[in-house]
Amino acid sequence: MLLNDLLVVVKVAELRGITAAANSLDMQMATASAAIKRVEKYLGAELFIRSTRQLRLSPAGERYLPQCEQALRLLDSAHLSIKEDTDALFGEVRIAMSSDLGRNVVLPWLDEFLNDHPRVQLRCNISDSNIDFYRDSVDVALRYGTPNDSNLYGFKICDVPRVICAAPSYIEKNGLPNHPEDLHRHNGLFYQLQETIQDEWVFSKEHDALKVKLTGNRASNDGDLVRKWCVSGHGFSIKSCLDMADDLLNNRVVNLMPDYTPTGTDLWLVCPSRQCITPTVRVLRDYFRQRTHSTLSALIERGILTSKALHKL
Repeated sequence: MLLNDLLVVVKVAELRGITAAANSLDMQMATASAAIKRVEKYLGAELFIRSTRQLRLSPAGERYLPQCEQALRLLDSAHLSIKEDTDALFGEVRIAMSSDLGRNVVLPWLDEFLNDHPRVQLRCNISDSNIDFYRDSVDVALRYGTPNDSNLYGFKICDVPRVICAAPSYIEKNGLPNHPEDLHRHNGLFYQLQETIQDEWVFSKEHDALKVKLTGNRASNDGDLVRKWCVSGHGFSIKSCLDMADDLLNNRVVNLMPDYTPTGTDLWLVCPSRQCITPTVRVLRDYFRQRTHSTLSALIERGILTSKALHKL
């Protein structure tokens, strides 16, 4: 029995005739008849009751046909699933990213992605403002923090430790803090979310937590600008280790007080609906997971992140 034989059986049952089924499937009547006989021989039962004027399902056929149709639908679904994974990706994806993560980390990854999938077109929205998927015409957003809207669909990319860092030139001029309380004597560089300046930071060491409210002469709602101030030696900042990875790995900034861990975050790829979760979005999700894992592993191998962060990969 061949898989195509089952298609013949279903079509004969649907059209109530071998001739009509053969014409519909663009095959000879003898070929269709042979297919039915092979299935009946395999099952050891007749599926159709034939007469000179009509053909109808036998009791065995009535039991068999619904399960046969269900099996063919499952096989068809499996085939489409494999086809989606193996076909060349194409079409437009509109993606939103935060400023620092987008410009300095993800855009080089997307260059590689487009080289691997030249039929894909990307439209990038880079901003630290909250995204409205419909107002901003965005298909997917790469964002820090667990989505708090139950109507959204999200894929967690990774856990992201935060680091407190400063440039070597700043440390040489102002000294090295050994405890969060020492930061009161230093200049903070703060991220501003809407009207709120994030100048109150929480650190943990083993099972103890310590909250510190700091002062500084610079704040911005653009995370990339805060990073540039830090690299230029204007003060210290708390940032995602992904945002600072290249600067940390190339010694442009130093991870301060590694024993005191700032509250971490996580990275998510978020869609407004299931319809937006296309094969391209799934491949992007896996791409981001691979790249972030590689970056975090490099930070751990260099001793910039502690082994505690390794358990979150």
